[in-house]
Amino acid sequence: MRKNPRIPWRRERWDTPDGDFLDVDFLDADDPDAPTLLVLHGLEGSADSHYARGAASRARALGWRTLAMNYRSCSGEPNRKPRFYHCGETGDLGFVAGRILERFSGPLVLAGFSLGGNVLLKWLGECGDDASARVRGAACISASLRPAACAKVLDSVPGYFYRWHLLSSVKEKAERFEQLHPGLIDIEGVRRARTFHHFDRLVIAPLYGFRDELDYYEQADASPWLPRIRVKTLILSAADDPIVPAHVFPHAQVEENKWLRGVLVKKGGHVGFVSGGDPRAPLFWAEERAFGFLDDCLRA
Repeated sequence: MRKNPRIPWRRERWDTPDGDFLDVDFLDADDPDAPTLLVLHGLEGSADSHYARGAASRARALGWRTLAMNYRSCSGEPNRKPRFYHCGETGDLGFVAGRILERFSGPLVLAGFSLGGNVLLKWLGECGDDASARVRGAACISASLRPAACAKVLDSVPGYFYRWHLLSSVKEKAERFEQLHPGLIDIEGVRRARTFHHFDRLVIAPLYGFRDELDYYEQADASPWLPRIRVKTLILSAADDPIVPAHVFPHAQVEENKWLRGVLVKKGGHVGFVSGGDPRAPLFWAEERAFGFLDDCLRA
């Protein structure tokens, strides 16, 4: 059971190799050799997202420490460099994971939600056989594989509610970005944007060197990297997910790669998976499954 706990995070600011910073929220464990859980949030989320707090609460009950990485622009403070974040950006994850492995002696497990799930899967594939032996397991919930398909759903009529909420948030950030770094994006075009295709074409593509939004979606997709993963990894999705369509679930890759475990359930929505008969005490089935999987990875 989870009641959206308030987690007593301690924020640390880590300077990145490119002269910028990442704000990492931290919840320590009593045992200095305890496992560490690294949480990756979704689009326009943060360490304060309900699923990040829920994950930290469960990790604390197991005696693990938790770190939640706030993507650039997601901690509440603007970054120094003219960068945002996107669903294929793995450099910051690699930097944070490396710092964790240097700083703490215990094993590392990771949990990625939505956009963070795609980032995590892509990073694990990029690591391949070079993944540290201390990276013991990963759980990806509602991972936004095949970003082009996810953007198409968001930009459709049924995706209006999610698109309105998320697009409004990233457009506000673009306004602040223009004030800090004038002239790097077409802010007038951003103000007129009504779809993620349009926003990504005007902001993400030029800032990260993609030809256009379609090139971005193709290069950011974790799907081609799944065969190279060499860390025990759970991929958990729902067929009724309103953002990630069921047809992107990687059935073939899961069957062909012994390191992957795939679960596609009929109902669960997007990072929801609420169960139980009492609405006053909901059960969050995906958390149960993910933490059971990660705990088994640590015990193996």
